[in-house]
Amino acid sequence: METKRMVLLDIDYITRNDKAVVRLFGREKNSQGGNSIIVMDGGFKPYIYVVPHDLDPCLEQIKELGVLQVEKVIMKDLGREKEFLKVTLKHPQDVPKLRDKIRDLSQVKDIREHDIPFYRRYLIDKGLFPMAEVEVEVKAESPEMQGITSSKDTSVVELKGNIRPIDSDFPDLKILSLDIEVYNPKGMPNAEDDPIIMISLSSNQGLRMVLSTAESPLDFVETLKDEAEMLRKFVEIVEDENPDILIGYNSDNFDFPYIRDRASILNVPLNLGTDGSSLKFMKRGFANAALVKGRIHIDLYLIMRRYLQLDRYTLERVYLELFGEEKYDIPGDEIHQYWDDCGLKLEKLCHYSLDDAVAVTEIAEKMIPLTLELTRIVGQPFFDLARMTTGQQVEWYLIRKAHEQGEVVPNKPSASQYSDRRGKRAAGGYVKDPVKGLHENIVYFDFRSLYPSIIISKNVSPDTLVDDCNPEKCNTSPEGGYMFLKEPPGFVPSIIGNILTERVRLKTMMKKSEDDEEKKILNVQQEALKRLANSMYGVYGYSRFRWYRLECADAITAWGRDYIKKTMVKAEKFGFKPVYADTDGFYAVYQGEGI
Repeated sequence: METKRMVLLDIDYITRNDKAVVRLFGREKNSQGGNSIIVMDGGFKPYIYVVPHDLDPCLEQIKELGVLQVEKVIMKDLGREKEFLKVTLKHPQDVPKLRDKIRDLSQVKDIREHDIPFYRRYLIDKGLFPMAEVEVEVKAESPEMQGITSSKDTSVVELKGNIRPIDSDFPDLKILSLDIEVYNPKGMPNAEDDPIIMISLSSNQGLRMVLSTAESPLDFVETLKDEAEMLRKFVEIVEDENPDILIGYNSDNFDFPYIRDRASILNVPLNLGTDGSSLKFMKRGFANAALVKGRIHIDLYLIMRRYLQLDRYTLERVYLELFGEEKYDIPGDEIHQYWDDCGLKLEKLCHYSLDDAVAVTEIAEKMIPLTLELTRIVGQPFFDLARMTTGQQVEWYLIRKAHEQGEVVPNKPSASQYSDRRGKRAAGGYVKDPVKGLHENIVYFDFRSLYPSIIISKNVSPDTLVDDCNPEKCNTSPEGGYMFLKEPPGFVPSIIGNILTERVRLKTMMKKSEDDEEKKILNVQQEALKRLANSMYGVYGYSRFRWYRLECADAITAWGRDYIKKTMVKAEKFGFKPVYADTDGFYAVYQGEGI
């Protein structure tokens, strides 16, 4: 047995000999060159929780279904300890097969945590965080691993001992960006008819290259005899560069689907994964996401839509916003003309195409660290997290925290529950229309982390909400009169409190640090925590949220409106006349003496 240290990049599971085997994709830290590694773990089993009517009869009924194990456990359900049955199954595919049968048993009141994907369950239970380091004890040479397919420079090993997380800094990741150009004289590109004419590649390791099927004197252009050869060369470069992250711009919807379709027509294998697998597509939300096993594919377009407020989200517009520079552009409907020119216009097209790939790399280096840090906090794969809504990120963070605290996670709403919740909205924050005119001596009053602070100070949480309470033991919201127990701390408030405490610690470290690089990393970490904390108010009123309670959302905004109105009244007593207010702050004109 030997111990290996690696950055955990991704995770999935496969079935071997009728057994589910978790695969951990990573890059070794203790190997020369940092080779790719796949660690196989066949020892983890799926499970669900059952809420019984009568414990022992329920246990016997479930055993008759042929499950692997049933055991009695004490867990918390919204802060209250209850007896559950933990039902362990043989294979993840048994969960959807048996959950309805279990739910329909006469002694079963409800089932819980039946919809947590197996690989995510593994990360949560093992306390592992993608994009951070882990230490694994593996068998150096295992007969079970013989015959397992992998790409060049990738080792496949079997977990034979412990696996544990290690505190680590930001990983040093290899990034490879790509961009394709298509010959489309008839308008919108059609993969049935229009070939790929260029594939441009850029990396944070120094690669700058354009693959093309046209001759060019430019030294960064490599000419291939035809499109099929160009696609094969692309696969070869990915394998040789061995990137941790593949990045494109709108690559979920255009670049990778187009590459897949053209490769299929030309019968070119796209074995891009570190396990030797081909390019795949998975449903994420309402769209398909391009998946490369062992290499995290990130579509920057999705991240830019989340983090920037722009009039449009073209690569040129985003680049201008982030770097203040105009990026050379060729209209899409003119690309075929530049290609046909075969002279200076073709050279301009080559420069334009490479510039797109380089721009993607530069944007990625600037914008990815925040999403990477959120991955390390939320604890779900980078590929998934980059495609999650803010509400989903909060929910998976809370699911992990619930496991740490021995809480059984609430179910997602049923169709009827969701239908009932839709259309219901909590009242918003207070807004005072601006006083028209030009104003001098303006000051701005701002509440720091208003809604998170209310959640903590008033202990606003589904598990602290009560119908009746001694006024001394409750916080009662204005307007709605919702009551929340002061003690003990609620599930969500305690978690937000820890987030804000950690954020204050990081900001204090930033002020003391004299190292610019350290300050940059600390700033990314505190910004990720800020984003997570500020998102937790909104999800209380999100119809699909597991911890949904509209009363909580209503109470928070009611307190927020109350605080800002009272503060404005108090400010006027000191000579500050409010001229505009919105949610957590207001502008005022000083009308007192001395200015």
